[in-house]
Amino acid sequence: MFRVLLLVLAWAVAGAACARLCLAAVRAAALDRRDAGAGRAHDLTLYEAAFLSGGPARVADLTMVAMARQRRLLLAHTGWATVVDPRGRDEMERSVIGAIGPGGQSRIAPVRAAAAAADAVRGLADRLVGAGLAVPAGARTNVAAGVRQVRAAAVAVLVLGAAALLAPGGSEPPRSLVALWFALPLALTLGCLVIARGEAGPYAPWASPAGQRLLGALARRRGEGDDHSYLTSVAVRGVRAVGGPELRAAFAHREAYERD
Repeated sequence: MFRVLLLVLAWAVAGAACARLCLAAVRAAALDRRDAGAGRAHDLTLYEAAFLSGGPARVADLTMVAMARQRRLLLAHTGWATVVDPRGRDEMERSVIGAIGPGGQSRIAPVRAAAAAADAVRGLADRLVGAGLAVPAGARTNVAAGVRQVRAAAVAVLVLGAAALLAPGGSEPPRSLVALWFALPLALTLGCLVIARGEAGPYAPWASPAGQRLLGALARRRGEGDDHSYLTSVAVRGVRAVGGPELRAAFAHREAYERD
């Protein structure tokens, strides 16, 4: 009887988690269908491409790299950012300069975090969502939360199954049969995770299917060697596309700072 109770609990946990994920996925798919024709005549700016590829933090990274390329911001290999030209040319650049502060110097990691949370980036996100190119924050967080819950459910099923196998109860039913019982809810959770991973686009969770199509077209059009192509690579691929040992070292310090 104890094993049956554990099995019922395992099915309840797995079923609730998978139902939540499926419901979130259905709602996200409905939004995708609604915006299926969006962006057909839209040419992505670099900031838009950065947001759709990597979210607010990617926009901040792109802005700093672009300013560094133009010698208006110094990104030192020690992980510090220093303002050279305090006149930002657009809202994003002014957000970065404002995040650095009146002293004109700050570590890159807090600058990135502050710039990513600035009004300019939120306005960009709202415009992309309104154009059907970005996934609304609610749909994005619902699907992510559903995936986390299914992962937790899979672990819970394993724990409950182990408890059922180790529980005293004689030889009836056989342990192999008990293991098979718990393998079914475990297969359900793992199957949901596999499907969720397969359905997620390469630029998820930020870009809608229409946004992903524009990103793909942008990548195909990208030329070689010029500054715009370089910044396009940074927008789409992130700081791993950054060239030059000084810049790579600067962002490596940023990542080490964020882990501390």
